Amino acid sequence: MQSHLDMVPQKNSSIKHDFVTDPIDAYIDGDWVTARDTTLGADNGIGVAYAMAVLADKNLKHGPLEALFTINEEVGMDGAVGLKPGFLKGEILLNCDSEEEGELFVGCAGGADLNISMQFKDDTYIPEGDVAVKIALTGLKGGHSGVDIHLGRANANKLMFRFLKEAVRDYGARLASIEGGSLRNAIPREAFATITIPGDNAEALWELVADYQEMYRNEYKNIENNINFVAEMTHLPETLIPEEIQDDLINAIEGCQNGVISMLADFPGTVESSANLAIVKSSKELIAIQILVRSSSETRKEAVCSSLESIFSMAGAKVEYGGAYGGWQPNIDSPILKVMQQTYLDLYGKKPETKVIHAGLECGIIQEAYPNMDMISIGPDLQYPHSPDERISIPSIARTWEFIVTTLARI
Repeated sequence: MQSHLDMVPQKNSSIKHDFVTDPIDAYIDGDWVTARDTTLGADNGIGVAYAMAVLADKNLKHGPLEALFTINEEVGMDGAVGLKPGFLKGEILLNCDSEEEGELFVGCAGGADLNISMQFKDDTYIPEGDVAVKIALTGLKGGHSGVDIHLGRANANKLMFRFLKEAVRDYGARLASIEGGSLRNAIPREAFATITIPGDNAEALWELVADYQEMYRNEYKNIENNINFVAEMTHLPETLIPEEIQDDLINAIEGCQNGVISMLADFPGTVESSANLAIVKSSKELIAIQILVRSSSETRKEAVCSSLESIFSMAGAKVEYGGAYGGWQPNIDSPILKVMQQTYLDLYGKKPETKVIHAGLECGIIQEAYPNMDMISIGPDLQYPHSPDERISIPSIARTWEFIVTTLARI
């Protein structure tokens, strides 16, 4: 039984919460467990809990059992990457990191990080009469860049730069700082920019911000329900991002592919390739951008990465690759798959769906060290991981537990 120990620390900007020292404020809401204004950590705490519960229960029937807990899955799958051949003795791997009950996952996408940087010398000239404005985009749903990428949710970085392009072009805006997104595998929910504009354009800019808020709410109607796009006066910054760098950055972000890029033909409704423009952040004389590319096809993954590299290279940015991991290739003749299909049918009177997931599971990496290991990934209903809306179904936890222990008794 395998699961990972780490979680994605996401919180709403309206609260103060230190994930290192403050406990998760979990509570029961009807049939769900959730947390107040932060991620819950059921991804993948529930997998850890299942394995520990099996180990603790002396009345369960099962054969020899190992529990494998990995670290740093969410930031690079470091624990799985460090796994060496011969460390494990088992021949079957039950990964408990999936998020839909009644579905048996037999494959997943691989991924790669694009780490992009643009260096510059600060521009210290700010024209007399300019004023500074802070633009804030908040309230987006965000979510898991693998599980939720097909839902059409807004990407805060894309929306912010769409606005900035018009503000720069038509209102004389200059960009002083930008901060959008926080984690490579989370769809960015918030973005903040500080700009300067001629004082005479301030009132018109306020109207433009209001227009964009209305436009975004209309475009994402029935997808996003709490888009807030606002502006407020702030202190003049000491420096600006040079105009040429600013323009190149805006054009590259505007042209950057984001979201679903291709779908799998063999598994209808499953994303094959995607890109998540996860982080855009400026600091002193540096702009850092992170994009996570996922694909079930190694060649498609390389093609998407190459396309993104080209557009940012044309903008004068430095592009580096990191954190690449391979996908988990499906085995439809898997013996454990047949056992679990029959077990689910016996328990619930219906056959479970067999699927490939677009999110990155550690199975693909473990498969590299153990190519003959038979693998399946399962889990209870878990919604909105990697966002403060994360929640997990209590009845589904119980049914999945029954499914696990019955399966263990049959193998």
